Amino acid sequence: MEADMATIAAQQQAKPQALSAAGWRALVASFLGWLFDGYETYALILVAAVALRQLLEPQQLASLPIYIGGLLAVTLVGWATGGIVAGVLADYIGRKRVLMLSILWYALFTGLTALATSYASFMILRFLTGLGLGAEWGPGTAILGESWPPRSRGRAASVLQSAFAMGLVLASVVWLYVAPLGPSAWRAMFLIGVLPALSVLWIRRSVRESDLWVAARDRRQLARQRLAGGHAVSADDRALTGFTVKRILLAPDLRRRLALLLVLSICTIVAWWAVSTWIPFYAGQIAAKAGGNAQRWVALAGLYYNLGAILGFVVFGVLADTWGRKPTMVLYYAGSIVLVVVLFRVVQDPFTFLMVAAVNGFFTVGQFAWMPVYLPELFPTDVRGSAISLVFDVTRYLAAAGPLLAGWLIVSLGGMSTAASIFGLAYVVGMIVTPFVAPETKGRPLPA
Repeated sequence: MEADMATIAAQQQAKPQALSAAGWRALVASFLGWLFDGYETYALILVAAVALRQLLEPQQLASLPIYIGGLLAVTLVGWATGGIVAGVLADYIGRKRVLMLSILWYALFTGLTALATSYASFMILRFLTGLGLGAEWGPGTAILGESWPPRSRGRAASVLQSAFAMGLVLASVVWLYVAPLGPSAWRAMFLIGVLPALSVLWIRRSVRESDLWVAARDRRQLARQRLAGGHAVSADDRALTGFTVKRILLAPDLRRRLALLLVLSICTIVAWWAVSTWIPFYAGQIAAKAGGNAQRWVALAGLYYNLGAILGFVVFGVLADTWGRKPTMVLYYAGSIVLVVVLFRVVQDPFTFLMVAAVNGFFTVGQFAWMPVYLPELFPTDVRGSAISLVFDVTRYLAAAGPLLAGWLIVSLGGMSTAASIFGLAYVVGMIVTPFVAPETKGRPLPA
């Protein structure tokens, strides 16, 4: 039995060494899912102020940032919940199946958001959309990581993560053309969000389930059969039959690794949702003071910011594959600290704001690439979906408080600068913790 398991493990490691057509299809499938995820997310950020001016009562508009923060918060709560559930499901029923279900889910409820008639209905629909948005990343990242060889996995994962920024750019470009349609143009933005459902047809027909996951599933089933038959099994195989999250929490090495990775996840995600999601809103304020068209500058700021983010993702992957995962992470955290201060405390005119926003996006969004690059390399196949989704999504429960608290600070302090500086301190923590979180994994095969 031990020899059989060793053989399976060896086969698992051998399969992804040479890049195949299945690997490219896995990249395209996960890329499309994450691209549309980005569109759906940024569509809300772009249109929230416009939509709420229709849905709120006049006396409520003085607290508009707080209501926007509420929408972002409820989306994040849905995202976290959907992501955790989907990550666990991906370990049991497969990466491909959960990926398809998540895309169908968020496409459906994004379209239904266009029919919102009140703030309450808007909130409910955003929560339901968030469930699908969160569910997509874990299975998509797992199937990609399990399909690419070590020498180029970092680049592939950074390309995958860049899809989110491309989705943000797509939303910005669409809004440039849709915004002039009138006060209800925001509804068209959400109706367009139904289109991703079409990609599921191609994924179902063309994408193959991860060989590593299939081998782990077969091993789990064999262990269960042996236990049911009263046969002896190894401690590792016995652990395979338990609940994935329980296994992670009970294994000291995995538990410690998870805890430190959650700290880094908080530094990346909470700071982004508390600070960077306000960049379009802040750009509109600066443009209005300069006598410009606020809505146009909101869209342009989103476009420049996310073009910078795309470059940041790609560069992260190149550096991670040549220089190392952890040194690249430290560099991006340091850059984020500097650029948050410059953008929110130094820049005062719209044109300079666009240029600095692009560099800010390079670091503050580009740093998200550490998750699809580094996380799959730190956990074994049978719990990989659960583990990476826990790191990526549990943090969003905390991040949900970020926009709410930031909105309150903006109103209380009379502007964005101080609020952004406070939350930007999270990047300092990330820079300090990174060297201690886990081993360097550049060029190593995935754990079996």
